[in-house]
Amino acid sequence: MMRLTRRDMLKLGIAVGGAAIIPGRRLLADGGGGSAELTPSPPTTPFIVELLPGRGIPPLAQPVAPFPTLPDPGNCVNVDGTTAFHVHGPRVVPPGTNFFVVHERPVAHSFSPQLPDNILWGYDGSIPGPTFVSPNGTPFLVRFVNDLPLNDPVGIGEPITAIHRHGGFQAPEDDGYPLDTFCTGQSRDYLLPSRPEGELVQNLHSTNWYHDHAIDITGPNVYRGLAGFYLYTNFLDTGNELDPPPALGLPSGEFDIGLVVQDRQFNKNGFLVFDTFDHNGFLGDKFLVNGIIQPFLKVARRKYRFRFLNGSNARFYELSLSNGQPFVAIATDSNLLEHPVTVKSFRIGPAERVEVVVDFKAASLRDEISLVNRLEQTDGRKPGDLVSPGTPILKFVVNRDAADPSRVPATLLPVTQGPAQLLPQVKVQRRFKFERSDGAWVINGEFFDENRINATPKLGEPEIWTFESGGGWVHPVHTHLSEFFVLSRDGEAPPPLERGRKETINVGATTSQEVSILIRFQEFVGRYVFHCHNIEHEDMRMMGQFETQP
Repeated sequence: MMRLTRRDMLKLGIAVGGAAIIPGRRLLADGGGGSAELTPSPPTTPFIVELLPGRGIPPLAQPVAPFPTLPDPGNCVNVDGTTAFHVHGPRVVPPGTNFFVVHERPVAHSFSPQLPDNILWGYDGSIPGPTFVSPNGTPFLVRFVNDLPLNDPVGIGEPITAIHRHGGFQAPEDDGYPLDTFCTGQSRDYLLPSRPEGELVQNLHSTNWYHDHAIDITGPNVYRGLAGFYLYTNFLDTGNELDPPPALGLPSGEFDIGLVVQDRQFNKNGFLVFDTFDHNGFLGDKFLVNGIIQPFLKVARRKYRFRFLNGSNARFYELSLSNGQPFVAIATDSNLLEHPVTVKSFRIGPAERVEVVVDFKAASLRDEISLVNRLEQTDGRKPGDLVSPGTPILKFVVNRDAADPSRVPATLLPVTQGPAQLLPQVKVQRRFKFERSDGAWVINGEFFDENRINATPKLGEPEIWTFESGGGWVHPVHTHLSEFFVLSRDGEAPPPLERGRKETINVGATTSQEVSILIRFQEFVGRYVFHCHNIEHEDMRMMGQFETQP
């Protein structure tokens, strides 16, 4: 039977004015190899699986011996019939580069001991993928090898991939441009630079992540497992809490933990399901942390650094602690904040990161403290209201004492080139409206077209971009190649956690329909994209592109 892609559905939907074109039961791709109706997932008992290294806490990516780089394959045919836009020869590798090889391959994964193993797709077979830790000034050359199966019986995802280092700054051919794909049996080399300290402040990053970015199929491919953390160290954020100032001394080692929060749906037999035709954004009814349904984590009575990533396709979260203890937020998206911010809870949209420090020193041994999601959401288009008490998604079990030499300084990462310095230089302002049209999703009334350029910013020249949401939907908007400063929401100052450097911003929240940002592209000439990171919207072509000019 012919398999319709999202792009096929988009064309058909437009042809019939956005009307429903598949009547009757809603059938979904089924992890058991068939199809299933969308029904509630089977019950599972929370907090019976512990997050441990190798089971929920992914391994570190390990460098290999240097190897000759390869030209890009360039002949992979995308699901929409296009081929690669950026075709590049072997990379020119700077001295001191670290080399890595990562295989995308199937892996049997347990979401819960009460469900059967599911066949997912993992980077090196890991869910989440191996964590890269990049010292500032050390470029990485990563060869991704596509070992995904052809004619996969599960029906979730396509064995066509592109890799985007989300939040990173890299040349166009290494950015995971959605048409620059490679197919089963092929590989692609990605040169991921990291500028030496003292050059560009925008490269002094904290937490990026990497994920599939193939045109029209990013949603099912990421849902199937293709995502992982990409972290940085530098002279401030050294990764060692024992280092003296100017090092910040933030919690490190086993006390620095990446936590990716996701939602998933299962059929009555316990196999993963995904609705390719849910263009609003697919939601699951099971909450995962690092690929495990409602796990627990044993913690000591001391400070921890948690790097939260919302890896869901469409779901938003409002996270708090069950004992009412506040978080000390230290970073949003790729960058440390200028100063720590104490918050009782924080909202995190798809692709956003929020880093917090939680101090368990006041807890008693055997205390159990839950991380709770209090945000209701029944529709992929936008979240609903806060509810009480909410759903616990991770349990912290206090089980020991430990020394704590870590600290959280009053100043983290100073802003030297912010709005005060850049606004007087602005010459260009642009407006982009994200809205629904004919049953699908558009920017300024148009679907993504690789042959159309939406903006041509010049390197080094700051611009003001205004993102607007039409129809009341919420869109997490992500720009490639540069972070930005949020200037305002509907003309008002942004909330505290939106005052640092960002590269993903939620537009169309219940209180605002318009967000203005200050953005400047400082390096790399070429073609890049910006898009909604509700991945179903992205796959339905809610994406534009810009071409940086020298």
